[in-house]
Amino acid sequence: MNSAPSDHRVFLFLQGPHGPFFNRLGKMLRLAGAEVWRVGFNAGDQAFWFHPASYIPFRGKAEAWKDTFVGLLADKGVTDIVLYGDTRPIHAQAAAEAKARGLTVHVFEEGYMRPYWVTYERGGANGNSRLMDMTIEQMQTALANSDMEAPLPPGHWGDMRQHVFYGALYHWFILARNGKYRNFRPHRSIPVTKEFSLYIQRLLLMPILALDRLISTMRIRLGGFPYHLALLQLEHDSSFQEHSTFDTMPDFLRLVLDEFASGAPRHHHLVVKAHPLEDGRAAVRRNLKQIARELGISDRVHYVRGGKLAQLLNDARTAVTVNSTAGQQVLWRGIPLKVFGRAVYAKPEFVSDQPLSEFFAAPARPDNKAYKDYRRYLLETSQLPGGFYAARARTQLLRQVVDMMLAAHDPYDALEQGTAAPRQQLRAVT
Repeated sequence: MNSAPSDHRVFLFLQGPHGPFFNRLGKMLRLAGAEVWRVGFNAGDQAFWFHPASYIPFRGKAEAWKDTFVGLLADKGVTDIVLYGDTRPIHAQAAAEAKARGLTVHVFEEGYMRPYWVTYERGGANGNSRLMDMTIEQMQTALANSDMEAPLPPGHWGDMRQHVFYGALYHWFILARNGKYRNFRPHRSIPVTKEFSLYIQRLLLMPILALDRLISTMRIRLGGFPYHLALLQLEHDSSFQEHSTFDTMPDFLRLVLDEFASGAPRHHHLVVKAHPLEDGRAAVRRNLKQIARELGISDRVHYVRGGKLAQLLNDARTAVTVNSTAGQQVLWRGIPLKVFGRAVYAKPEFVSDQPLSEFFAAPARPDNKAYKDYRRYLLETSQLPGGFYAARARTQLLRQVVDMMLAAHDPYDALEQGTAAPRQQLRAVT
């Protein structure tokens, strides 16, 4: 907990979401009286930070990062560090060093109930979140300090196009302007050239992919068969890599299809839905067809390229995932859910512990009352309306998050102690 007044706070930003969100956030913290610094690791980081006087380039090798970071903490008198995601190596190392010195670690992530919210926590997110050790009873006790009703999501889609655009632009800067950062190595396994080309390809193919998705979805909805959903994630996503036992998405697909073939009624089908940002690097569709063909269930397995989940969820019997945040939408509708990784929503009250073949055959329903309490708890603490990428979404998010970062208590303690700031009413963030 950092209770120092804002004019005695020194924030050190590390890597953030693609685009100008971190720059806007730093500007507002300076207006509040805090001192703000930003460490950049490549030309993409530098391009989206519009305050050169506070920019600190890191051009050394990875093994020099720890000593450099510790030196910056002392040199600048840092009280808080700010980062997006806490599992990439430079962030995990920085968070550990900051915590050891009693500094506040502010972690941003995509919303646990995305796309209309983002996550703001202190200390860690996803499998490192404080939510992992909280019980539903503890959340219900904290909710006694609030009489708010949980907001419904808006009726419009979020900012996917802007997300892809800023991702492409960020990687262009690394490709074209990274001469001063020759030691930079991305935290993902593929080269930056490949990453950039995949973003461009996705931007150009959006209309075609949308048509393919529409046709696939209509075939399923008009097919007249009962079906189960397998919700995929990006294979390189930190939640999949760091908080599950799977190394690749085909490993998960093999498990799901094997158990579906042995346990589900023979007239039931399986719909495999790709992540909205799936770009083909993991060859999911090809692997899915191969496994289904080997098991003799090709005519009962369907693939859908990303897109909105609601249309498919409305008629689904069950859903299975590793630890996708899409599980939140499943539980909100009261649909049985099975997960295979560490997830903030994997509570025994509403996530099945049945063997997967048995789950497909006769799934146990979740405790919907318990999930509604859980959902309301998140929306009154760590889930903030808005987004990182679209201008209106950023504006909505910034209205609230700066005060929360300057507050003495983190969002969870603030609700428990009755010091939480009033929450905004949710609006559309298109």
